[in-house]
Amino acid sequence: MFKKALPLVTKLTTPKGLTYNQPLGLFINNEYVTPKQNKTFEVISPSSEEKITDVYEALPEDIDTAVEAARAAYDNGWATGPPEERAKVLFKLADLVEENAETLAQIETWDNGKSLQNARGDVALTAAYFRSAGGWADKILGNQINTGSTHFNYTQRVPMVCGQATGCTTVLKPAESTPLSALYLSQLLVEAGMPKGVVNIVSGFGATAGAAIAKHPKIEKVAFTGSTATGKTIMKLAAESNLKKVTLELGGKSPNIVFNDADLDNTIGNLVLSIFYNSGEVCCAGSRLLVQSGVYDEVVARFKDAAENLKVGNPFDEDTFMGSQASEVQLSKILRYIEEGKKEGATVVTGGARPSGKGYFIKPTIFADVNRDMSIVKDEIFGPVVTLIKFDTVEEAIALANDTDYGLAAGIHSTDINKCIEVANRVKAGTVWVNTYNDFNPMVPFGGFSASGIGREMGEEVLHEYTQVRAVRVKLNPPK
Repeated sequence: MFKKALPLVTKLTTPKGLTYNQPLGLFINNEYVTPKQNKTFEVISPSSEEKITDVYEALPEDIDTAVEAARAAYDNGWATGPPEERAKVLFKLADLVEENAETLAQIETWDNGKSLQNARGDVALTAAYFRSAGGWADKILGNQINTGSTHFNYTQRVPMVCGQATGCTTVLKPAESTPLSALYLSQLLVEAGMPKGVVNIVSGFGATAGAAIAKHPKIEKVAFTGSTATGKTIMKLAAESNLKKVTLELGGKSPNIVFNDADLDNTIGNLVLSIFYNSGEVCCAGSRLLVQSGVYDEVVARFKDAAENLKVGNPFDEDTFMGSQASEVQLSKILRYIEEGKKEGATVVTGGARPSGKGYFIKPTIFADVNRDMSIVKDEIFGPVVTLIKFDTVEEAIALANDTDYGLAAGIHSTDINKCIEVANRVKAGTVWVNTYNDFNPMVPFGGFSASGIGREMGEEVLHEYTQVRAVRVKLNPPK
């Protein structure tokens, strides 16, 4: 909606008492600017249902401005300059993220609803990833190809107007429900020495700003994290525009397999982390728990007890593990699935309801007595809801694990390493965690099979997603 002009930067104080400078404007060419139509939207704190602030909203004409800035930065040498200069900026940015980690974590907790302890973990991974990306800057190599003495052939990895350490430039649109931490990061980009136009951050909505990015003729690659349905739309827009390169990190319905010989003291903690971290709003959440019959009853009892002992509530309390859902829309979706599960005959082991009071909270929810045709088993709920399924044999576990259109992640819990490797090699998932879960490292690639997306983030594989191959073949003069 149209409102009185906002400041471009304002002071805010988090519920924990931390005062900081919050950018509200669009970040283009290392400056905060107002959008051409001066439009704004509200940012709501999901844990209190209260407005935090308004921020400016980018529309397609503002995306054009940001893309021109990114294109100019690309042409002005960011892509072709010394890679050690890019590395220097990214190393400095990693240091600044660590120095400002508490501020970033509190901002994330405030506008996302996740617990402060979860947010701190996410910020630490962000710093580690920037540092890892900086280390790759001068190690993106081509090849020489031998085709005989008549030609000299070589390949290069060529960056694009997109983003990250490969020499790309980017236009970033954060989720409309949680734009504040990305806008805060823009200040650290400038302090780290990022040249003008290399990173542009534009808050806005998917149907307008996001669509404009996906179909922009001067953007050569688009990366998206979100639902499979939206990913299909983005891929269509990319194809209909300039056939830009696309990577999609989409939904999941990940199996988490517990065998009779699992170390249950360790496993129960992994089960909690797999589905209740970030209030279950994790694309790779272990939402289908498959338990071998010999330990099924014990796992159900211990997992129920662990879920009921998690503190759910004010995400700024140091001992809160599970904060709120990120939005009222998401909360309503989760509650609708819970009701559908009950109607379809599933048994609520624990949870299945909202706590009293304000905020978009829901209790950790475990369903038993489910079957493969139930919506709570088939569909990605994207919340703290897990289904329990009993199995008897390894073959049955693998069949159940692969009984899904998704293929993002999987978990395996067993003390038999041979069995773990056999199952890991047969499960259709882009990431398989063994005796751990949600255990990320910047050097380990992440991404999915099938309906869970295309391409990989992190690790060496990501360098191929954000570059194109140029082959050069030179005809040599014959020797005299």
